[in-house]
Amino acid sequence: MKANARAVVIGGGVVGVSTLYHLAKKGWSDSVLIERKELTSGSTWHAAGLLPLFNLSYSVGQLHKYSVRFYEELQAETGLNVGFAKVSNIRLARTRDRWDEYMYYAGIAETIGVRVNVLTPEQVKEVWPLCETDGLLGAIQHPDDGYIQPADLTQALAKGARDRGATIYRNTAVTAIEQQQDGMWKVTTDKGEITAEHVISCTGSFARKTGEMVGINIPVIPVEHQYIVTEPHPAIRERRRQGLPEMGVLRESDSAWYMREEAGGLILGPYEVGAPVCYVDGPSAASEYELFQEDLDRLMPHVEAAIARVPAFGEVGIKKVYNGAIAYTPDGNPIVGPAPGLKNFWLNEGHSFGITAAGGAGWQLAEWIVDGEPTVDLMGVDPRRFGPYATEGYLIAKNEEAYANVFTMHYPDEERAAARPLKTTPIYERLKKLGGVFGSVYGWERANWYAPEGYEVPKDQLGVGADVITSHNHAPRLDDGRIVEKWSFRRSNYFEHVGNEVRNVHENVGVLDMSPFAKMEVSGPGARVWLDSILANAIPKKRGRIALCHVLTPAGGVRAEFTVYEWAPNRFYLVSAGGLEAHDHDLLQRLAPADGSVHLQPITQKYGVLVLAGPKSRDVLKKLTRTSLENMDFPWLTAKQISVGIATAHALRVNFVGELGWELHHPIEMQAYIFDRLMDSGAEFGIKPFGIRAMSAMAVEKSYRNLGRELSIEYNAYESALDRFIRPEKPFIGRDAMIAYKEKGLRWNFVTLVVEGNSDVDARGSEAIYDEAGELVGRATSGGYGWRVGKSLALAMVKPGQSEAGTRLKIKILGDLYDATVVPESPYDPENAALRA
Repeated sequence: MKANARAVVIGGGVVGVSTLYHLAKKGWSDSVLIERKELTSGSTWHAAGLLPLFNLSYSVGQLHKYSVRFYEELQAETGLNVGFAKVSNIRLARTRDRWDEYMYYAGIAETIGVRVNVLTPEQVKEVWPLCETDGLLGAIQHPDDGYIQPADLTQALAKGARDRGATIYRNTAVTAIEQQQDGMWKVTTDKGEITAEHVISCTGSFARKTGEMVGINIPVIPVEHQYIVTEPHPAIRERRRQGLPEMGVLRESDSAWYMREEAGGLILGPYEVGAPVCYVDGPSAASEYELFQEDLDRLMPHVEAAIARVPAFGEVGIKKVYNGAIAYTPDGNPIVGPAPGLKNFWLNEGHSFGITAAGGAGWQLAEWIVDGEPTVDLMGVDPRRFGPYATEGYLIAKNEEAYANVFTMHYPDEERAAARPLKTTPIYERLKKLGGVFGSVYGWERANWYAPEGYEVPKDQLGVGADVITSHNHAPRLDDGRIVEKWSFRRSNYFEHVGNEVRNVHENVGVLDMSPFAKMEVSGPGARVWLDSILANAIPKKRGRIALCHVLTPAGGVRAEFTVYEWAPNRFYLVSAGGLEAHDHDLLQRLAPADGSVHLQPITQKYGVLVLAGPKSRDVLKKLTRTSLENMDFPWLTAKQISVGIATAHALRVNFVGELGWELHHPIEMQAYIFDRLMDSGAEFGIKPFGIRAMSAMAVEKSYRNLGRELSIEYNAYESALDRFIRPEKPFIGRDAMIAYKEKGLRWNFVTLVVEGNSDVDARGSEAIYDEAGELVGRATSGGYGWRVGKSLALAMVKPGQSEAGTRLKIKILGDLYDATVVPESPYDPENAALRA
């Protein structure tokens, strides 16, 4: 065994070998892969080999797109047949909601360059003659999709990696992984030791055991997945004899199964409710090519639905039932990126669609490792989207839920119920009694909106068809049996109630619990200088001022966003999005100087945050504090520590809704007291709680950007129109690249659009945007209805030349084209008069 390597990849499934291949392709020919048994012997060998391009995640969709293209190129490069059958993939729709999902996806596909055909039931019958089309509304088809032979693909990747100088050790078990004082990693195996600068974990079902070796929790637990292989069918054999093309992969999402041809017969793969997790403690050391006992009883509803749709499936015997482990994460997306808290330890784990994602994940991870950043925004698959709350029990509940929901409709407003509530603030029960309808972010419960007392969704609006297996379209029942929220791709039942919340904030005063905000104290003699060196904006010189600051990538994209407030000498309070706590805090830790001049203290759970906003917010707060709240004493974008009755809070005069108001950052144990005092004090002014959806609607009216949407590593900071938050006269991360990029010419411009003619739908993000000639010129990043301006709005990135106010464009929402007009930034109160009031 080699004593040294630039990088060591652990795991010889398709994901690991792809990672090795792409590292070698990037020039790291001294990379090594270690596999405990034979290549593919974990989960790869029993995978059905499907290549679904369909994915509602913008980032994962790009990984899948790359894979499908790359696998063909790999076959030509290596001369090895990877068994790629480009037979297309057809997804059937039986309901209006399913069709909306497909049309929403079609927008994502168009913006990332994936071809999608729309089929009528008659066209489905033409390409899949064994399929009955009764009850179908239509289908979408990926003509570039199909399936591949996983073992052949893996061997081709291995050959490609070896041809580029990489080394593979089979039948070699890793027994320990330890980082040395110089930062290098020592990987101990049963065949010897190897020292490497980087280690990449691609260990599939062994992920949690790998994590234990380095002291981290990798939030991956596999779930059992079964599929059935039938004996040959005469009709399929006859098609073969006639030289007719193979029928494409067929997916009836509404019954949660896929089907394809296999050796003259058929494969049926259902995704059933009740599939259990497995390997919670990891497989045994001797595990190789392992399967579990099949359980056909669990599959019968899906089998019966498949026979109804494809009667031929019921006309042949079962040849084999495979029941093997597939790695899952709580949200069903893989984990690709740096392991939190560790230097040069990388994760490429949790791939429930590993064959499809392997090429793209290996490509982007190699870019990240070698060049310092990926080229695709991987926020949706970043390992740091989960935190310490993702314990074993949480993973079991959420991963089983994720598996059961593979084919359910992925509504944009859906909030899944498993493992909830987990993290609640002290006023959770109070908000619940006031009608709070909750969602979850980073394990925290947050009120999305408030249902009026006694309100419930009319029964005739629930369900999407009695014979549809994946039929739930609403939140779980409340304790008293009411259902108060229906999910939809369109304006749903809560639309008018969110509007009422916005109006009350705009006309009176509202209160919002934003305690899940991520919070970090940065202190020490070097704190100011260090922050100024990493943030694109200037740190306020006067204590008590607030600044919105961004960490850019070395290439000039946007990696993180913080509100910065110096709350004591050399003590800075940094606030960022609650869902990005692990990501943002890990980023700060990685950038911190090693000389001890800066101390980082995460304090998220020590402080709650209540947002008080609206024209009467000053009146409410004046009754509770002696601090002057007048403009001359407490202007916009400043902060002070104040008394709130007998409690204390840091009052930051800033918010994400664009109204007069304060964020009250307080010791979490004082939250119930402060909330009660605010409600008592505000009663005469019409105070009411408001939720995240009202906040988001108001944020769109102000053209406020969100990370992962308008702010991304894929967009230069100038493309995101962050000019007023950038100080190019000082040095900071990404400065030179950002300026050079701008001088070369921006590819995108951030715009705000007014959408016209849409009565029941709004943009949500990823919708395609066209010029008046019909050419694709951009994509929406966010959207919603602006209650204060009375217009449907969208935020978007469009090509230069399409961003001037007054430019007429088209936007496709759920398959329909609507007129859209570029308007100046901040349609509501562009002069910030309300914020400054």
